[in-house]
Amino acid sequence: MEVGSPLSIQVVSDGRAGIENQALGLAEAIQRLVPADISIKRIRWRPMFDRLPSALKTEAMLDPGSDAPFPSPTEPWPDLWIATGRATLPLSVAVRQRSGGRTFVVQTQDPRSNPSRFDMVVAPAHDGLSGDAVFEIIGSPHRITPDRIAAAAVAFAERLDPLPHPRVAVLIGGRSAAFDLTPAHAIGLADDIAAAIAAAGGSLMLTFSRRTPSEARRIMTERLSILPGLIWDETGENPLFAFLQSADHILVTEDSANMATEAASTGKPVRILPMVPRKPSGKFARLHADLEAHGATRPFDGDLTPWTYVPLNETARAARAVLEAMAAR
Repeated sequence: MEVGSPLSIQVVSDGRAGIENQALGLAEAIQRLVPADISIKRIRWRPMFDRLPSALKTEAMLDPGSDAPFPSPTEPWPDLWIATGRATLPLSVAVRQRSGGRTFVVQTQDPRSNPSRFDMVVAPAHDGLSGDAVFEIIGSPHRITPDRIAAAAVAFAERLDPLPHPRVAVLIGGRSAAFDLTPAHAIGLADDIAAAIAAAGGSLMLTFSRRTPSEARRIMTERLSILPGLIWDETGENPLFAFLQSADHILVTEDSANMATEAASTGKPVRILPMVPRKPSGKFARLHADLEAHGATRPFDGDLTPWTYVPLNETARAARAVLEAMAAR
């Protein structure tokens, strides 16, 4: 990095929003602290090579539709490389070697390999990762900021502003390795949510994730449509950020570290909705214990009494740690 020039940051992922937003959120948090230019690279491997161990993958195995991850011989290496997800691991290791140390390499999430292969790993505390290169945070980095959600709410103001208080944002996940949302559970969950909002005289703002099973989505939409509010039907812009801004309370299913962490960054009361466990998941139990200890979350029990806490701001804390580590090196 030349003196007086902006920090050059390259964000790398497989392009899935939930994955990319972790690296991009950290990059944007750094950009709020120092002048920086951010570029985004989306990569994927050819199907025949995708499941190979990272150590065996080479750049030639990337899908032709991928962005070129490394600069051309005439281009400079970025000052900072921030990558997220399994697909990026061999590229992160390679850029650290090829750049000759000119690029500071940060990996978010647990890379499930030796953290010393990277300059820094910004890892969720609930993963239990340790090492000199590891910086632990509660949950995952994300892009939620007060300014961002306030700006997003403008486009939905006409539909959300007339809704009665308390306004309850409900963020529904779905099937994963650890959890499921069965039709029977969707019925019970919807009825419990409807009863709580009706008792409070409030309104509903509901959005689903890509992992929500279609039958669970249908059931919950049908049963919750009796409430005043807005249920996103997946047409047009996702109102998630607007919901977070407009909400008095947030309900989020326990299966998503990203959704829970984002909700806790708002400073609004967050209640955790139970899912159907598919297998024991100690890491999710640790995450929810951390969020509850911070004061951000409580289990959903039908009560919508508010409380206050200091908004969770782990992305900014990680951003400061990255800059300090770069300066120290």
